[in-house]
Amino acid sequence: LLLESHAMVAAPASLDTLCINSIRMLAVDAINKSKSGHPGLPMGCAPMGYALWDKFLHHNPKNPKWFNRDRFVLSAGHGCMLLYALLHLTGYDSVSIDDIKQFRQWGSKTPGHPETFETPGVEVTTGPLGAGISNAVGLAIAESHLAAKFNKPDATVVDHFTYVIMGDGCNQEGVSSEAASLAGHLKLGKLIALYDDNHITIDGRTNVSFTEDVLKRYEAYGWHVQHVPDGNTDVDAIAKAIEAAKAVSDKPSIIKITTTIGFGSPNKSDTAGVHGAPLGDEETELTRQQLGWNYGPFEVPQDAYDQFRKAIDRGASLEAEWNQTLAAYRTKYPTESAEFERMLRGELPQGWDKDLPSYTPDDKGLATRKHSQICLGALGPNLPELIGGSADLTHSNYTDIKGETGSYQPETPEKRYLHFGVREHGMAAVLNGIAYHNSGLIPYGGTFLVFADYMRGSMRLSAVSGLGVIYVLTHDSIGVGEDGPTHQPIETIPSLRAMPGMLVFRPGDGNETSGAYKIAIENRQRPSALCLSRQGMVNQANSSIEKVALGGYILEDCDGTPELILIGTGTELDLCVQAAKQLSAEGRKVRVVSMPCVELFDEQSDTYKEEVLPGAVRKRIVVEAAESFGWHRFIGLDGDHVTMNRFGASAPGGTCMEKFGFTVENVVAKSKALLN
Repeated sequence: LLLESHAMVAAPASLDTLCINSIRMLAVDAINKSKSGHPGLPMGCAPMGYALWDKFLHHNPKNPKWFNRDRFVLSAGHGCMLLYALLHLTGYDSVSIDDIKQFRQWGSKTPGHPETFETPGVEVTTGPLGAGISNAVGLAIAESHLAAKFNKPDATVVDHFTYVIMGDGCNQEGVSSEAASLAGHLKLGKLIALYDDNHITIDGRTNVSFTEDVLKRYEAYGWHVQHVPDGNTDVDAIAKAIEAAKAVSDKPSIIKITTTIGFGSPNKSDTAGVHGAPLGDEETELTRQQLGWNYGPFEVPQDAYDQFRKAIDRGASLEAEWNQTLAAYRTKYPTESAEFERMLRGELPQGWDKDLPSYTPDDKGLATRKHSQICLGALGPNLPELIGGSADLTHSNYTDIKGETGSYQPETPEKRYLHFGVREHGMAAVLNGIAYHNSGLIPYGGTFLVFADYMRGSMRLSAVSGLGVIYVLTHDSIGVGEDGPTHQPIETIPSLRAMPGMLVFRPGDGNETSGAYKIAIENRQRPSALCLSRQGMVNQANSSIEKVALGGYILEDCDGTPELILIGTGTELDLCVQAAKQLSAEGRKVRVVSMPCVELFDEQSDTYKEEVLPGAVRKRIVVEAAESFGWHRFIGLDGDHVTMNRFGASAPGGTCMEKFGFTVENVVAKSKALLN
């Protein structure tokens, strides 16, 4: 029995308490050694972490990528020593005791927030609060969809839960509200969140800013709710609540578990000070006395190791049982099994891109958002892993898949069109969760380009984690027209290009749109932003699907060395082509370069880049209906640009383009001024 009085030393610990305190003290020791970190959450959440991992979580420490494992997400990622301690104690090779000792150090497998790309066993890269619980909604959607698609009455190959530990900060961030609302609507019964209710944030007691009844809010979302009043010592109550949550199949569940942050620390527990600072040597020694912990730094009693590492044999048995199920499924349902296992390998089906359309100048010019819809229609039948939708803009983004009937709803989870509602940030976080599932699903989501600012945090995490999410971003410029400057993106494209790892496409016709989709689908380790027009544009004579892979290429050229290079993207590409024709008719040597993806062009060889943009040709003009940021490295000091330097205006799209100088006449005038 653990006594909380500062004047007393705890009695001999039960095995559960020994295991729980092993988590606490590993966190304390690692954070002390690194002189940096957040001990409060691991110390407070150790009982719920132990109860979940020891008694419920289906996982195989010796094969972190086993498909049918339960997914665990630490949404309160600052408390990552909880997760690292659990990974180490249960026997993951990725987190040794030496890795624990290297917490937050250069090159370690135990960084300051969980990162999927650094540490096997970490399912989700949780940095900003609220992202993890929102990603978990995507994980649960992926499980539900695949289960509906592949399971048979006599063969269940997809059957796992998504568990989350979240905190007050996660519940305050708006993205979690968006995702939780959607999860309730979709009745994601295999999503279970453990809410660390410790009443502390960095500013102090939560009552300075956060006094709502969280469970009533989640109940209104359509979640099953429970409360465990004593999360510090009552492991049985936590386990019973998880068991009850698992029994609810038609609602996601949240269990509020009231804890004491920094539990066990005599002077710092239940204070904001233990949230994000090491205990220090003196307080650590007092904590050892308080917990009856008679072990040195980084020392774990063998009894605790023996209990935790039962997970190894359990996990091997669970995976072996699943492998037998899969073998029987393979025999009974060879067609479904072939598709299922191909997806798990991350292989695209043969001929997936065979119906992507190509165009000639004689084909009708369309808006690239319409070309995008045609591409999705062509991909849909050949790419069953494609899943996505729109943030309530289906008929503006054209994100529907032609021929698909119905959408993913509680009664039809086998469908692959997702109605995200007016929840841009939630949508992006859910898409990341689907990608984190690592089951071959290819997620995409649509909204207006200007609303990328609402979901930038999750887009950034797509790039940080190398997730192949496809963002379909329409209405890409002042060509939006009458909706005015609030809906006309100016700085958005340059800011997305500044994001490492993000492929930003602004296709200039139908061929380039098809090419952008081809690359986006193939790039499973990088997110793609497809910036698409509302207004129509002609198809160019020399564009092609294949050339988009180069990022930039010569679209129109002159004889000999050009005097001037015009660089265009999107709807402005044809302005460059038409201006070049006029200038050529007047005897000028002009080259037109299409630049649908700056990032891919940057990755080409120096030889190729010199062929397209010769260093000797210093007179260059870029034409793009966006802020000029980023283009100066291509046009240099001797170049010029037809771009935006202010927000737009409310008027018909064509009027906006004309008034802001996006006309052939202005491009010609700028060119002549530069040449002269």
